[in-house]
Formats: sequence, C-alpha cells, structure tokens
Amino acid sequence: MASLLLGAALVVATATLNRSTAQENKGAASVRIVAFGDSLTAGFELPPVAAFPAQLEKALKQRGHDVAVANAGVSGDTTSGGLQRLDWAVPEGTDAVILELGANDALRGVSPQTARANLDAILTRLAERKIAVLLAGMRSPRNWGKDYVDEFEKIYPELANKHGALLYPFFMEGVAMQAEMVLDDGLHPNPGGVAKIVELILPHVETLIGRVDTAAN
Repeated sequence: MASLLLGAALVVATATLNRSTAQENKGAASVRIVAFGDSLTAGFELPPVAAFPAQLEKALKQRGHDVAVANAGVSGDTTSGGLQRLDWAVPEGTDAVILELGANDALRGVSPQTARANLDAILTRLAERKIAVLLAGMRSPRNWGKDYVDEFEKIYPELANKHGALLYPFFMEGVAMQAEMVLDDGLHPNPGGVAKIVELILPHVETLIGRVDTAAN
C-alpha cells in the first residue's frame, strides 16, 4: 500500500511540476509543447536532460524556434491511464501536444479496440481545446498474431486522419531492435537512441509548430 501511495504521490508531483513549468514558460516561449506519453517520453532510467522532451527542446532552439517542451511522460502508462490524467497533465496555455501512447497496451495485449477508443477520446479532448497534435505511432509485438498486429497498427493512421492530426508513423523508428540505441532491457532508448528519435521526428515537430503559428495568425 505504501508503495502505491508513493507512486500516486510521484505522479501528482510530476504533473504539478509539468503544469507549473508550462505556466512559467508561457511568457518565455512563443510555442508551448507538451510531450505526453509513457516511459519512452519520460526518459526511463535517464537523467532529465537526456530525456526526449529536453533533447527535443534543445534541438528546436538550435534551429531558431522559441519553444518550451514539457515532460508529461509517465513510465508504465497506457492509453487508459493517459486518458484519465489528460486534463490535468496538459495545462492551460498548451499550444501543441506530441501524443506517444500505446506501447504498454501492446505489450500487455490490451484489446486494440480499447486502445483505439482511448486515443480517440484523447484526440477529441485536445481538439476541443484547439491544441495541435502530432500523433506518434507504435508497433505491436509480433507474438500476439497477425490479426492483433494489423488491428493495432492501423489505429494511428486512421485516428490521425479522423482528427486531422499530424502523424509520425513509429516513435521508435531507427532505434527499436538496435542494440547500440537501447538500454540493457532492449526496449527503452539510451541517450543516443533518444537523440536519434529527435533527429528523425524533428521535421514533423517543426510542421506542428507551423500549425500553431498559422492558427495564431
């Protein structure tokens, strides 16, 4: 019970910090992005500066963008957990969200229909708040069988099309199954792996920023 309470407290504290950071950055950055996802976003076993949001923000600033990228990643999160915490994890003043969820659903064999419904609801809420979205796709382990894999992997392009969201087909592109890019667990990116993710997703994030700028003008 104590570990559960501690875990809940850490999640709340993280969300509070993310919200505070986004609000503080509101006056300092013209575009406020929230990276909303699981351990792949949070930076499992990595120092904060090596996690995806921090590396992405640095890369964007090096390219001249006035941005702040908040880390709203929670290790172990599923699409269901993301839906439950969405409203308080993505604070007021957010301009854009990079939505990266579904890996844990696939690892646990969660019904693709359930994952789809949760992501659909998340995208609907973000659209209602007029927040631009880049949806990062996931792939399913092949051990669940072809029917599961096919049903799961078509979630992302179909929902991106339905909601008019930008799509990055596979968040772990260039990193998954590459031993030099992942931690010893074979799943999570190491700092070099995160750098590769940032390198490949960067043009898509710049398009996302362009959507924010267009909406503002």
